[in-house]
Amino acid sequence: MTETLLSVRDFSVVYDVDPPVQAVKNVNLEIGRGEIVGLAGESGCGKTTLAYGVQRLLRPPAVITSGNVTFHDKDGTDVDLNTLDVERMRRFRWDKISMVFQGAMNALNPVATIGSQLEDVFEVHRPDLSRAERRRATVELLEIVKVGGQRRRSYPHELSGGMRQRVMIAMALALRPQLMVMDEPTTALDVLVQREILRQISQLRHEFGFSVVFITHDLPLLLEISDRIAIMREGEIVELATAEQIWNRPQHEYTQRLLASFPRLTGQKGVVAR
Repeated sequence: MTETLLSVRDFSVVYDVDPPVQAVKNVNLEIGRGEIVGLAGESGCGKTTLAYGVQRLLRPPAVITSGNVTFHDKDGTDVDLNTLDVERMRRFRWDKISMVFQGAMNALNPVATIGSQLEDVFEVHRPDLSRAERRRATVELLEIVKVGGQRRRSYPHELSGGMRQRVMIAMALALRPQLMVMDEPTTALDVLVQREILRQISQLRHEFGFSVVFITHDLPLLLEISDRIAIMREGEIVELATAEQIWNRPQHEYTQRLLASFPRLTGQKGVVAR
C-alpha cells in the first residue's frame, strides 16, 4: 500500500451568507506519496473550495467548520495544519505544498519579468541564497519545464498560454514540494498544448517524486493521468476509486452520468457508447 502523505478527515466548509451554503461536507480523503489523485465534478461542486480549505487559503465568507488535515512529512513527522499559526502556515506553503492556480495570466504579475517572479520565491523562502544562486536556480527551473532560461527576462504577455502555465509549474516546483495542487491547470489551452502539459506533469512527478491533486471538471482527462479519482457532488465525495475502476466499473449513479455526458469519437449518433 502507498505511504500516506496527506490525510483529510471530516472536513467541512460553509459560506457564511444568508442563507449559509454548505460548500464541503464531511470530506475524508488520503493522498498517497507519489500518486496523482484527480478531483472531478461539475462547476460549483466544491472541488476548489476543498483544495483551498486544506491549505487555509479561503477568505471570508468561507469558514472551515470541522475537520483535521495532517501532513505526513517525509522526515517522519506529522504536522496538523490546523494548529499552524499564520506565519508558519505561510512558510509551509510552497515549501511542502505548492499550488498551480487556475488562469496563469491572472496569477502572474504583468509588470514583472518571469525571472524576477521566480526569484521572489527563493528570496522569501530561501533567504540564505545569494542573488547569483537565485538566478541560477531560476534558469534551471525554466529549463526543467522546457520554457528555456533565456525567457527569464520576458514578461508574461510575451509568452503563449502554454508557456505561462509552464512558468506556474516551475514556480510551484521551485522549493521541491512533496505535494502539488493543480486547479484546472489546462483550462483555456488548446488540446495539443494540454497534452504537452499533462505529459510534462507526469514526467516531473516521476523525476521528483511529488504527489499531485489535479482538479478539473474534465473526467476523461483525469482518466488518462490519475492513479485514483475522487468524484465530488454538492460538496461530498460520492465515489473514490482507481482510474481503471471509475472507467470500467463506476458504482455511483452520478459517476455513470458524468461519464455518459462526454461525447465519443465512435459509435452511433445520439447513442452514448462505453
